[in-house]
Amino acid sequence: MLQQTPVDRVLPVWQSWLERWPSAPALAQASQADALRAWGRLGYPRRAIRLHAAARAIVAEFAGQVPDTYEELRRLPGVGDYTAAAVLAFAFGQRSVVLDVNVRRVLRRAMDGIEHPTPATTAAERALAESLLPRRHDSAARWSAAVMELGALVCTSRSPKCGDCPIAQDCTWLNAGSPTGERPRQQAKFTGSDRQVRGLIMAALRDSPVAVQSIDYVWPDEAQRLRALVGLMSDGLIVETTKGWTLPQ
Repeated sequence: MLQQTPVDRVLPVWQSWLERWPSAPALAQASQADALRAWGRLGYPRRAIRLHAAARAIVAEFAGQVPDTYEELRRLPGVGDYTAAAVLAFAFGQRSVVLDVNVRRVLRRAMDGIEHPTPATTAAERALAESLLPRRHDSAARWSAAVMELGALVCTSRSPKCGDCPIAQDCTWLNAGSPTGERPRQQAKFTGSDRQVRGLIMAALRDSPVAVQSIDYVWPDEAQRLRALVGLMSDGLIVETTKGWTLPQ
């Protein structure tokens, strides 16, 4: 839920989600439509579909228990390198290299003296993170959590709080005078975008207990509306029936 979504938006949805489905087997018994409705307006609803599919895979392949190896976690729908590493570290307390954008930014500044990391993780970054990670499993998991928090709260992308940083005296970037580098590309504007149209269509279908015969009212531009519909169908987020549009069951 936290992928590309701030904590304050995620927290209430996460809490209600866990109250309804406290385990993978509980979620696996729900329908895709239930998962999409509970996802609400968090955005990027494919995450809900993948989470639901992962729950069913956990039941089918792992007797309802979340697996605790990297290889098995990667077999779950929607689980990539970062998610698998984070689950190993924070759920199972294992020594695992967790590289989110916050960790990468801290290491890039502190060790390489460069303001922003590259868009994609490099082999050199991974090797550096591995070399810095404590050898003990419990210490490694705590270290990963600490560096993530440091990047999220202090060593931020814009206006870092270097005066509050516990490693400021050892930071290569700060000691070099905080040279300005190329900033990460910003996401395209949401208003008027296909993402907004997709969100409006999903909201209309979530709010309806039956199939919606026409969704023309959600957006005036027919071409953009059709493009959004085709994309949502391709992603498996909506289906067309003889009675109209609906969420997948």
